[in-house]
Amino acid sequence: MTSYRSLTAALLLSTSFAATAAHAQSTESQELTTNEAGASDPDILVTAQKIEQRAVDVPITISVNSGARLRELGVSDLDELSNFVPGLNIQEQSANNPGIVIRGITSDSGSAQQAPRVTLYYNGVDISRSRGSYQAIYDVDRIEVIKGPQATLFGTASAVGAISIVSARPKPGFSAQLTGGYGNFDAYLVSGFVNAGNDTIALRLAGEYKNRDGYVTNLSARQPNRLYSQDQLGLRASLRYTPVDALTVDLIGTYDRQRNGGTPFISGTLPTEAGRANPFGAANLSGSPVSAAVLGAPNLGLTRDVYDANLTVAYDFAPGWTFTTVNGYRRFDSLEIFDADGSRAFFLEFAENAFGYQFNHESRFAYKDDHFRAAFGGNFFREDSQQVVPFSSNEATYFTCAVAATRPNCVLPNGTVPAEAGPLTLYQSVFGNIGKNDTYSLFGDVTWLATPRLELTAGARVLIEQRRSGFFATVPRSRLNPALASLIPGQVDTAGQTFFVQDSFSAVLPRFNALYRVSDNINVFATISKGRRSPTVQLGARATATGPVAALTPVAEENVWNYEGGIKGKIGPVSGSLGVYYQNYTDFQVSVVQPNGTTLTQSAGNANNFGVEAEANWRVAPWLNIFGNIGYINGGISRDSAFSPAFAGARFRLQPEIQTAAGFTIDAPLGGGIRVFATPTMTYRSQIFFELPNNPLISQAGVTLYNARAGVSFDNNRFEIAGFVRNASNERYLLDAGNTGGAFGIPTFIPGEPRFYGFQVSAKF
Repeated sequence: MTSYRSLTAALLLSTSFAATAAHAQSTESQELTTNEAGASDPDILVTAQKIEQRAVDVPITISVNSGARLRELGVSDLDELSNFVPGLNIQEQSANNPGIVIRGITSDSGSAQQAPRVTLYYNGVDISRSRGSYQAIYDVDRIEVIKGPQATLFGTASAVGAISIVSARPKPGFSAQLTGGYGNFDAYLVSGFVNAGNDTIALRLAGEYKNRDGYVTNLSARQPNRLYSQDQLGLRASLRYTPVDALTVDLIGTYDRQRNGGTPFISGTLPTEAGRANPFGAANLSGSPVSAAVLGAPNLGLTRDVYDANLTVAYDFAPGWTFTTVNGYRRFDSLEIFDADGSRAFFLEFAENAFGYQFNHESRFAYKDDHFRAAFGGNFFREDSQQVVPFSSNEATYFTCAVAATRPNCVLPNGTVPAEAGPLTLYQSVFGNIGKNDTYSLFGDVTWLATPRLELTAGARVLIEQRRSGFFATVPRSRLNPALASLIPGQVDTAGQTFFVQDSFSAVLPRFNALYRVSDNINVFATISKGRRSPTVQLGARATATGPVAALTPVAEENVWNYEGGIKGKIGPVSGSLGVYYQNYTDFQVSVVQPNGTTLTQSAGNANNFGVEAEANWRVAPWLNIFGNIGYINGGISRDSAFSPAFAGARFRLQPEIQTAAGFTIDAPLGGGIRVFATPTMTYRSQIFFELPNNPLISQAGVTLYNARAGVSFDNNRFEIAGFVRNASNERYLLDAGNTGGAFGIPTFIPGEPRFYGFQVSAKF
């Protein structure tokens, strides 16, 4: 719903610098200098397989970026990172609704009843539920993007891949960082950290606050803020206790808060007083005049609070053996008010109130010697969440705007709404879906070092799911046309009841890997793995002669077999990776917007996906690094699918065929403790469709963006001044299209970010 990739997000990149500038060495990852932290650097350490390894030694496709690398690129949010990772595309309509796409497959459903496809991990804990998953990436140690099904490593939600965010850990000694920044759209940032401790106990406090005006003008006098304004706060406290070398205890608490402005759902059909409908012009989103009472807040925008606690204990209890327990609790509560018709009319005014919690416990044993590596353990994951959607409208306006024949009278060319000249006939309804899901699993991986050059890995996760879904709705009859049971077609009142249904499922998800060391610095690998998106216990309601009853529309589990191989490593100053994959899906799940604005999950039959991904870095000189990457995807619903002919041959939504990025980094010392640095980049993404079935009118053509960050540091990096620009050419492009308004025949469009520029200053203590 609301994109917050912003200027102030770009300002936040100094916080990433703080993470690496002060983080010398931890059990999670080694510190890398700016020029050593490339995404394809084979020597960077990762924990994708639950043990510390060089990236080159991991027999799966992985892209990893350290905090220093994120700072170089000017990246401070996950959607910005996706521009530089082949096969990854993240659409942040809002912090409440991120869409994560790995290899063309999207995970963004807001329904509490539907499972995610991509595991988002924060400090080792699954936070994948869409409305609770947004996580600011300040003071980050590294971000690993692991592609392909990874159920053995990251749980059942990783049907197509996983993103693992690792925050900077406390370390012995004292260090601190403070960063401030300012940019256009009155954007400002304050961020930093303080670290203090000794070899036994250390504490790290980190935070960032960013605020900016919106970049879309709202002509409505009823709404005080420009659209897509941003007001975000993140705080984190980390405690590390190491009483002996063999025992490490990490306790991390995180708070994230958003008070962001409304999403610019701009109608492509209905005009404003400024002129005809224009996705890149001013909007008039007036919202509901009774918004506070009916929708929950007076103005458009997002109010979101997330609380996260994590306890991780690692104990080396015997030679070669480690026991690790990871425990996490995450609670989220968000309310987003949005104008779905994208116009001045009091027509389609909605809110979404999503709230719930997640609890995760995992215990695992790891063993390592010269011939074997193994990891095995168990996991319990519980989530309890709700999605409640209130609706508000003026009935006279609704009947004028919802019917194609009278729609020209909905909003006149001068921006007035004739139907609202008379008395208000208020209509309000609400529906909610509930998901109470428990997953129990056992997992194991064994790697046999058959020879000094050959490693063979086999593993599996065995799981049992208990999924309980609920549904309720309060849907009054129309006052102007009492013959209608609901103003919105298909909505059914549950007469004060909440319906529940539950089911249990089980699965076995294997993986097989092989890695061959051509040399100490070059490896080839092959992998076969199975991924699974959980079945959907999809519950609604239907009307009968004796009253409403539960309507269950189950959707079978989505299965994918993934086959891939590749090569990674370095030769002299050149390092990189190349991977090729093929994926075959059965019962591919799609979410289809219904005529009443809700979404329905259904199977589209079989789907296939073929792709190539490549990353490369060339260290031309100690002060110059050239880098680039490319991803190619040819995937979609099978053309011979008789299961759902409407989708046959369609490309996956939000899937570009080509995605590429290139740039170079200059990092040159001038003497006297002074250095200059610059990283200009270019990113390109080919056409994407925003919906299924594909509609060229609801799509975005290829987009090329130019970004840069440059500056100077003094006193051996203690002080830094940097400037940046994002979307330097001020390219106009769409972040999303169609949306809820499209279900009513008036699609809306969300413009992407314009040119952002600014500066930041940093001091290190």
